[in-house]
Amino acid sequence: MKNELLQKKGRIFDIQRYSIHDGPGIRTIVFLKGCYLRCQWCSNPESQEYEIQTMMVAGKAKIIGRDVTVEEVLSEVRKDMPYYRKSGGGLTLSGGESLYQADFAAALLCEAQEMGINTAIESTACTEFSQVEKILPFLDTFLLDIKHMDSQKHKKHTGVSNERILENAAKIARVHNNLIIRVPVIPGFNHTTQEIEQIAAFAASLPGVKEIHLLPYHRLGQDKYTGLGRNYSLDGVEPMSLEAMETLQAAALKTGLMCQIGG
Repeated sequence: MKNELLQKKGRIFDIQRYSIHDGPGIRTIVFLKGCYLRCQWCSNPESQEYEIQTMMVAGKAKIIGRDVTVEEVLSEVRKDMPYYRKSGGGLTLSGGESLYQADFAAALLCEAQEMGINTAIESTACTEFSQVEKILPFLDTFLLDIKHMDSQKHKKHTGVSNERILENAAKIARVHNNLIIRVPVIPGFNHTTQEIEQIAAFAASLPGVKEIHLLPYHRLGQDKYTGLGRNYSLDGVEPMSLEAMETLQAAALKTGLMCQIGG
């Protein structure tokens, strides 16, 4: 069975080492291909399609996506074991939507834990709960994105409604003891104190949830849209000021949750 898990194949598009985001300590982030959502502000548009793509980067064509085994990924991840031990870091799965490839994600997390590596996943949980359940036994930290409480507005800006996401959030909170809610704060979408208060109140209602992270909008992925031959629909939208983010932080803190700006 162990050898079968190590040979499980999945599709990734990047591995980022020495990250201090997306979980505690120094982490290695493995980015999986494929996503159920089409968020207008997505900073990794090359992650959305599961298919291997070509993207223009600095005037040169770059192949985005490669098929790898769990063993191949972990051979890269284990290089930084000393940093994980010193910092409390480990492996984080991101994307795209990590649960788009739930079997591969579960195998990666399982084998990482077997090696003594802390595990985390960054996800919207926008899938059947049976898929979510596959990863929970092998997960130390669940970083769950809640983008909006209004289903129609959520669908307009992400392509899908939010009912399944909210239902799964409640289910995860009942069975997992380290669920952190994260909110990408996007001007024109969810940047008002009322909208953040609504999300924070929902987060505070979930059993065991103690933290909410507000992730400021940025335009670091804008050039990727050009490289993929796509339009960036938020062109011209400016990132929010620190003062504005601190106002939203204060609103979230009223719920009794710990709240930080950034992930």
